[in-house]
Amino acid sequence: MLFQSAAARSIPRVLRSSASAQARAFSSTSSSAAFQSFLGSRTALVSASALTAGSVAWYTHLYGSLPFIGEVHASAASDHGLHPTSYPWSHNGLMDSFDHSSIRRGYQVYREVCSACHSLDRIAWRNLVAVSHTADEARAMAEEVEYDDGPNDEGEMFKRPGKLADYLPAPYANEEAARAGNAGALPPDLSLIVKARHGGADYLFSLLTGYVDPPAGVEIREGLNYNPYFPGGALGMARVLFDGLVEYEDGTPATTSQMAKDVSVFLHWAAEPEHDERKKIGVKAVILMSTVFLISVYVKKFKWTVIKNRKIFYDPPKH
Repeated sequence: MLFQSAAARSIPRVLRSSASAQARAFSSTSSSAAFQSFLGSRTALVSASALTAGSVAWYTHLYGSLPFIGEVHASAASDHGLHPTSYPWSHNGLMDSFDHSSIRRGYQVYREVCSACHSLDRIAWRNLVAVSHTADEARAMAEEVEYDDGPNDEGEMFKRPGKLADYLPAPYANEEAARAGNAGALPPDLSLIVKARHGGADYLFSLLTGYVDPPAGVEIREGLNYNPYFPGGALGMARVLFDGLVEYEDGTPATTSQMAKDVSVFLHWAAEPEHDERKKIGVKAVILMSTVFLISVYVKKFKWTVIKNRKIFYDPPKH
């Protein structure tokens, strides 16, 4: 009887242990089944596809080519020009902004040298305010240019001094006039030239400082100039930057490399005027997302820990 009583008393314990083991096994099995179900779901497929496409796009944006796939071209590599050197621009860092003194000097180089042939259609006088010039300086420069306006009360067009809302004037009235003044070549607009050329500011600096005599065996047609950084090597634009060509207002020595550097920075700003503000917003976004992440960790740890760590035991009713 004693043995039977002890055995009878041990039965509930065995049942509870078995129920507990079954509950743990059921929980583990359900978690595994849920994970397997997620892997086979459409959400997992879309997420994996988006991650893969994003990674490939990011790699291509950084290095200019697809990962693990060599570039295939019908033309020779030399037809694309010599690849420019990567220079340590002061605004390349994640937390770095443009050198606005360099932008101001670069605008001076553009105005005194480049604007004779190249337009800057997307930049208005107001864009220079608080970037490279004060409002009064930009307004004074705008008023030096006459713009067509009208019609007036008599229905006639008239000339007026420029305003901050006006865009920088083009050197030629139309494309035909531009070609006629450059032996058939059309000088490109420089508003987005940094974005339109592989290498960006590196390419511009290398091109402006890269004029050399053609190597042996290379013949350049009359009227063209040899520059290894230009696709094909034959460039219609002659060398335009020489030491001392401009006189900087701040006294910076106007060497060829200094002027090329300054105008490259200016044109990079012209292509990305939101550059500094974008990085500032990025810093704010990082701070905000970090704060939200820490709050979510706190909520998870102190609010959901009790629910996540609870254990379910089966306690059969006692008869």
